[in-house]
Amino acid sequence: MQFTDRLLQELTSLRSVGSFRQLPIVPEGVVNLSGNDYLGLLEDEALREAFYAQLKPRASLLSAASSRLLTGNTPEAIELEETLAAAYGTEAALVLGSGYHANTGILPALIGPKSLILSDRLNHASLIDGIRATGVDFYRFRHNDLAHARNYLERYAKDYDEVFVVTESVFSMDGDCTDLKALVQLKRDFPNVVLYLDEAHGVGVFGDKGLGLATAQGVHQEIDILVGTFGKALCSTGAFVVCSQAIRDTLVNKMRPFIFTTALPPINLAWTKFVVNALPTMQARRAHLQTMAAQLAEAIRAKTGACVSTSQIVPYVIGSNEDAIQEAKRFQTAGFYVLPIRPPTVPKGTARLRFSLSAALSSDAFNRLLDVL
Repeated sequence: MQFTDRLLQELTSLRSVGSFRQLPIVPEGVVNLSGNDYLGLLEDEALREAFYAQLKPRASLLSAASSRLLTGNTPEAIELEETLAAAYGTEAALVLGSGYHANTGILPALIGPKSLILSDRLNHASLIDGIRATGVDFYRFRHNDLAHARNYLERYAKDYDEVFVVTESVFSMDGDCTDLKALVQLKRDFPNVVLYLDEAHGVGVFGDKGLGLATAQGVHQEIDILVGTFGKALCSTGAFVVCSQAIRDTLVNKMRPFIFTTALPPINLAWTKFVVNALPTMQARRAHLQTMAAQLAEAIRAKTGACVSTSQIVPYVIGSNEDAIQEAKRFQTAGFYVLPIRPPTVPKGTARLRFSLSAALSSDAFNRLLDVL
């Protein structure tokens, strides 16, 4: 079979099961419930103007034009890392190009010849790719079942130099959260455990200062590798890890997605620092967001009998791909832009709509959403 024919056959197969995807364009005038603008910063003109008013000329550059190990290590990158390390109370921080860069590059850089990885079964694809790239032994424990992870540790921890336990704080498809105090207890009970926590959907949303679920639960300083992104609640671009100085130095020397990529532009780094410094003032946004999320989750429980969300991501599990597509069209017709999430992104038979709420959503619009539901 010729190359193009094979591709066309595969695309036809995707269409036949309702899994063919196209790049969407968000229509004007709709309420966007499929993004990650959790704090409602995307169209906050007053916040942007305040940023531009204090922007230094050197920070207005639109490109770093080099990797950080060459000439791309700008003052803005250094200042942002110092801000993050101080905020989290860690020895060091490292800014990265994206969340995908972080999760595919950190573990391969840190892994040793006698390392084991334990990963939550529903971890993000970027974490799965990073784990596979290490080439070491790994096991997947049942989703959010830290007792299952403990079983693995009891069986195997003594046979390895270190065991990386990898999970997320807020899971992007179900909106449920990890019990981080129980996660930290694993580290206390097994001295060779290294905790890796992806806070992509927690940063900005949880905690009095918006630093994530680990700070909200008071355990952030016991997480060895805490990863967050700037492209979601913080409405910027890039990612970060807060960690020890030894981990940071190792990543600078061994992490391929960091070494072999152009650094983030100074203007983006300056904007991110501006938003990070403003996070403590956004508690009212977080409270509004969490109130709506709790009400929507309860409404979906009343309709379907189930909803595990405890965050701003609220899934409405429907089942079949076609039914999810049709239900998405119903909401879109009513003015709410929500998309169907289908396998392989979620398990087969659990196609769903995923409501990603934003603090910019007014109470009137939210009540209309409940009516449509």
